[in-house]
Amino acid sequence: MKILSTTLLLCATSVLMAQPKKGKLIWEDNFNGTSLNEKTWNFELGDNGWGNNERQDYTRTNHKVEKGFLTITAKKDGNHYTSTRITTAGKKEFKYGYMECRAKLPVGKGIWPAFWMLGSNIQQAGWPLAGEIDIMEYIGREPHTLYTTVHTKATHGEHATGHKEVVGNIEEGFHTYGVNWTAESLTFYYDGKEVFTYAPKEKTVENWPYDQPFYFLLNMAVGGNFGGPEVDDSIFPQRYVIDYVRVYSNK
Repeated sequence: MKILSTTLLLCATSVLMAQPKKGKLIWEDNFNGTSLNEKTWNFELGDNGWGNNERQDYTRTNHKVEKGFLTITAKKDGNHYTSTRITTAGKKEFKYGYMECRAKLPVGKGIWPAFWMLGSNIQQAGWPLAGEIDIMEYIGREPHTLYTTVHTKATHGEHATGHKEVVGNIEEGFHTYGVNWTAESLTFYYDGKEVFTYAPKEKTVENWPYDQPFYFLLNMAVGGNFGGPEVDDSIFPQRYVIDYVRVYSNK
């Protein structure tokens, strides 16, 4: 089943707080070498809109691994947009911990990069019951803004629970995007500073699917219900550069 990405979000008040406490490093991919490690990553392919009316065709060829970076490139050839989407489903899945990536974002109207997670039972439970954790989303039509969101059966899609943080320098250089996930809460971070916490007091299957393993996704969409609908064709090619993905214990 191909999975929906996020749509519009509900906002919450932001309070910048202390940096997260990272425990032992459990796993990392620093993208060393010259090719993506397919013992860790899967390619998701196609141009079916991905439930969001996205315009791109995901391929195996819109990326490169070089000098310790993974670069996903969105291109336009005529009326055809291409990009890459990868996941760790069935290969690297985690329950609880501090998850973080360091990345440099693409820019321009119509661009929609993301670093996110889906519940490992997605094939059985479906979306949104399996849960979604959007650690970072950025849409080019809304500069200087970071989106962090959770999708559950109780609140999802246009009614998802999340936060938008205005960040003046998000387009400049590399930044870190993280979430500290425990049995009680999900707390999101930008450059080590807390921006949003999700912690329902009474947890149910519908509002807290976060008691099972989740896997990572990295992708750059073009257009779509959230990233579009307008796309500025003059911006292409655009590059989403990932330095690393890491998982630490949070104990």
